[in-house]
Amino acid sequence: MVFPNLKIGDIVARVPIIQGGMGVGISLSGLASAVANEGGIGVIAGAMIGMNEPDVAKNPLEANIRALRKEIRKAKEMTRGILGVNIMVALTNFADLVKTSIDEKIDVIFSGAGLPLDLPRYLKEASEQGKEEVRTKLVPIVSSARAASIICKKWLNRFDYLPDAFVVEGPKAGGHLGFKPEELDDPEFALEKVIPQVIEAVKPFEAQRNRRIPVIAAGGVYSGDDIRSYIDMGAAGVQMGTRFVATHECDADDRFKQAYVDAKQEDVVVIKSPVGMPGRAIRSQFVKDVDEGRRQPVKCAFHCIHSCKVEKSPYCIAAALLSAKKGNLNKGFAFSGTNVHRVDKIQSVKELVDSLKEEFEASRLSHPLPRTS
Repeated sequence: MVFPNLKIGDIVARVPIIQGGMGVGISLSGLASAVANEGGIGVIAGAMIGMNEPDVAKNPLEANIRALRKEIRKAKEMTRGILGVNIMVALTNFADLVKTSIDEKIDVIFSGAGLPLDLPRYLKEASEQGKEEVRTKLVPIVSSARAASIICKKWLNRFDYLPDAFVVEGPKAGGHLGFKPEELDDPEFALEKVIPQVIEAVKPFEAQRNRRIPVIAAGGVYSGDDIRSYIDMGAAGVQMGTRFVATHECDADDRFKQAYVDAKQEDVVVIKSPVGMPGRAIRSQFVKDVDEGRRQPVKCAFHCIHSCKVEKSPYCIAAALLSAKKGNLNKGFAFSGTNVHRVDKIQSVKELVDSLKEEFEASRLSHPLPRTS
């Protein structure tokens, strides 16, 4: 038994794994192209992608657009596989990053951290301007069946368009979470509970347009057995972030990756982010300093997130994440999923995907699907 394909419209990935988009430089062209070369969907994260551009503080808009174009083009030079971009709705330059991605003919746009209610508009505008159909797929990231239903209704009513798929991110994910703090450990919000709910929620829309809307499981997916479990549940595939950080091809500094290898279960904490959402991260000296009030409010040079409370924030999250990406964890922190303590080595993307295939096959043999008469 081999992995099933993951089909999103007319795009077919031979490995049903999407590499999660990890912002401020963790997943760029290096990681995304490596995952695409192994048959999955490699994803470049758009969040503050221009942080290394020399003019980012003076001209963040152009710096981020320029950097996104560079990374998409670099990735395309390194792979003929499927590439995506993750663009958070909460970004102040959301529209510009979406337009740039479509202009660069990216295969898939993944969008969460808010409901991407206007996303199809940019696709339609690009089609009209170019007088040809744009083939970029649009995949919202949601945390509930209600959010999936709202997006389907709004997109149909306003743009006559349905999502090409949904990524459903559960409360065990790393980074910013679409849940209230008290919901993170509530079984009612567990991924295995929400996935069937979203699958049911999209069925009427699938029937209405006579096409499938694949549902992809994300947040805490770690092993081949996990992949088998969610596919048996009805998911079309999975999204994985934490596993891909501890790879040679990940675009972060090796010290960032080593923080994953060294992390213990008790090191994973939920922090209050300046963005206004809870976030799951590995405890560092920086996190301790914030908790103990040793960080002072800062001025913001980037204005990257709509919801960031600059006047109340003890730190700039973009600067903190960039410091961590560069390996300076005393001046920042690493986001991670709940299973980071299980990571015990840094390996290649190929080695990781091969091990997931083997685990999937072993799990399928020990959990055969029931026969239907």
